[in-house]
Amino acid sequence: MAEINPKYLELDKEMRERNLDESTPVSLLEDVKQKGRVWDDLCEEYGVDNPDPPWRITLEATCDMLAGGYWETFNVCKPKEERNPEEEEKKLDAVERRWEEDKLVEKYYEQIPFPERQLLALAHTLIRRGLFDEEELARRMEEVDQRLNSA
Repeated sequence: MAEINPKYLELDKEMRERNLDESTPVSLLEDVKQKGRVWDDLCEEYGVDNPDPPWRITLEATCDMLAGGYWETFNVCKPKEERNPEEEEKKLDAVERRWEEDKLVEKYYEQIPFPERQLLALAHTLIRRGLFDEEELARRMEEVDQRLNSA
């Protein structure tokens, strides 16, 4: 049996204290999980050869931006007093996000292929953290659907 990293146990405790555990499904995402279509199926249907969905790079960039961006690790000389505390609060640590993603995938999205499950887990995380709500996500999804299907 694999040993659990003590840092993850601390993080798990912190997440529970902040009411961010993975115990509650998000109904909109459950609906997407049941009715959504995965990139592999769409590729076959539309004759696309690219194995990566066009939105995958945006997903990766979003994760980087939430963590403060890749450039943050190279900016070690910036004094703490020059950092914007509001921006620091909005960051989503990459390790924390991945830990949470793994927990959410294990509980809700295991049968969904990658990268769709990563997208659902990220949306789940952002909704639970209050960065947007289900209604806003549903509106945005509808807007995208209308743009795609209006042509």
